[in-house]
Amino acid sequence: MLDIKIDTLLTVYETRNFTRAAKQLSLTQPAVSHHINQLEKELGVKIFNRSKNDLKPTFEGKIVIMYAKRIKSLYNKLQQELIDSKDNITQITIGITHTAESNFMVEVLAKYCSLNEGVNIKIITAPIKKLYNMLMNYEIDLAIVEGTVSNMNINSLLIDTDYLVLAVSNNNELAKKSMVTIDQLKKEKMILRLPGSGTRNLFIAHLESINMSIREFNLILEVDNVGTIKDLVSQDFGISILPRSVCLDYVKNGKLTILPIENLSMIRETNILYHKDFSHMNILQDITKLYNKTAKTYK
Repeated sequence: MLDIKIDTLLTVYETRNFTRAAKQLSLTQPAVSHHINQLEKELGVKIFNRSKNDLKPTFEGKIVIMYAKRIKSLYNKLQQELIDSKDNITQITIGITHTAESNFMVEVLAKYCSLNEGVNIKIITAPIKKLYNMLMNYEIDLAIVEGTVSNMNINSLLIDTDYLVLAVSNNNELAKKSMVTIDQLKKEKMILRLPGSGTRNLFIAHLESINMSIREFNLILEVDNVGTIKDLVSQDFGISILPRSVCLDYVKNGKLTILPIENLSMIRETNILYHKDFSHMNILQDITKLYNKTAKTYK
């Protein structure tokens, strides 16, 4: 059984208050304080710096909280797998970035579930950094992201190599060209992903490599959702820099034109990240095969 002190610790961390944590846990405030004191004595560290109006974890406390999250996630997974084994069901939680959600990856996962009775997939969409933290804490089983990570406990499987392109409306004058220059881009209204997104970071990094800045462009709109950007571009509200893979459906349906940009070769990898002890390698391999098969229909 999961130690009740783990739940108490995480609730105190989330509420930043002993009294609120006690109310949420249906415990007394002294009981909550006792649980935290016990943990501090067992581990030989101070977990929280306590002020009158706030609680902040110490450096050691952050480490304790990180592992407490993992312990709770693993315990929840244990309970779920025992239930699933009785019902002959396999449940996989997959985290994907907004970019991956906007290409045919979700279609691949839907196909896989339809072809494999007894497999249930839960999809969580979030930024790369959050997905990585969720994977480290065992809150998700797989993370499908652009790029990879350097962590000896995490394996990486390359499933695709993509690159950024210029996406324009078919009515835009640039759509008649075979390629565009950076000077031509500067004359256009631009719609980009939010700061911090992988797509935007890659674009900015390549601009900086040729001594240019995003401030030199006419950026009129920043949007998090890739589908919304494609809709706006197709209606000629502006142009955008997007991964080729997420544009293929709109290109196929005659809604967008995509073009290479002179002197900007913005290549990116899409990888599946997973723990070395991931126990459903057959599912991972089958999803990869289905992805490659589906990719051919978009080429």
